[in-house]
Amino acid sequence: MTEQRRWAVVTGASTGIGRATTKALVEHGLGVFGSVRKQADADSLSDEFGDQVVPLSFDVTDPEAIAEAVKAVHEVVGDQPLAGLVNNAGVAMAGPLMHIPMEELRQQFEVNVFGLMAVTQAFLPALGARRGSKGVPGRVVNVSSVAGRITAPFLGAYAASKHAVEALSDALRRELLIYGIDVIVIQPGAIKTPIWDKAEALDLADADDTDYATILPGFQKMMLHQGRNGLEASRVGNTVVQALTTASPRTRYPIPDQPWVGWRIPRLMPDRWVDRAIAKQVGLRPPTDS
Repeated sequence: MTEQRRWAVVTGASTGIGRATTKALVEHGLGVFGSVRKQADADSLSDEFGDQVVPLSFDVTDPEAIAEAVKAVHEVVGDQPLAGLVNNAGVAMAGPLMHIPMEELRQQFEVNVFGLMAVTQAFLPALGARRGSKGVPGRVVNVSSVAGRITAPFLGAYAASKHAVEALSDALRRELLIYGIDVIVIQPGAIKTPIWDKAEALDLADADDTDYATILPGFQKMMLHQGRNGLEASRVGNTVVQALTTASPRTRYPIPDQPWVGWRIPRLMPDRWVDRAIAKQVGLRPPTDS
């Protein structure tokens, strides 16, 4: 009797980290349910991976679509637990917190935090979080960011959402011990993905008439340079495979693009020292009267 293929769900599978993760999991022998929002992206996944990937059309902020996706997964895997749920879908917003419209701040959390939790709650029974579940329980992998531990100016909304993901992951990991379901966090730094094309077109007009107006273009240029010279998305995909398949995974896998300057040193330095270093780098000086 041949062993039945195990499956994982990957949200935001159309491009970037999600696409690379899908590819890495397929190469490791897993089937993947990849969530997309556009039919063209579903077709692209099917063209590249064939029956090894089943596209799921849902937005993480749409409860009814998530429920339909759970039904579609059940039709394929039956009562066999999923090998994993990879919460990758997310958005990034930028701007000084003093001037970000509240609806944009709420949307940041709606996708990155509440959407992640909605998907997790919906798929946990399929991972083995139910009485009488048979088979090896699956794992939850949450794609956070180095920003989940180190906050940069003008990325406060995004960093706050990732800090929330970190806390939720810790609580879930402990609560799900009764089912044997592990929760692992991936913390990428700058990764070469299409998100940087969106960042270049980012509308920072809300700050045009503020004291940050002359600072933000330089910050945006710096971030674009860092992103486009970042790590390959495959680094994250391969790490997700490790998190889902190794016998004793770590609780967190940091993947900083600048291991010392962007990760180790800032976490060791006093906060005020980090403040001064960032202020010098970004140009955060008090405004001068004209």
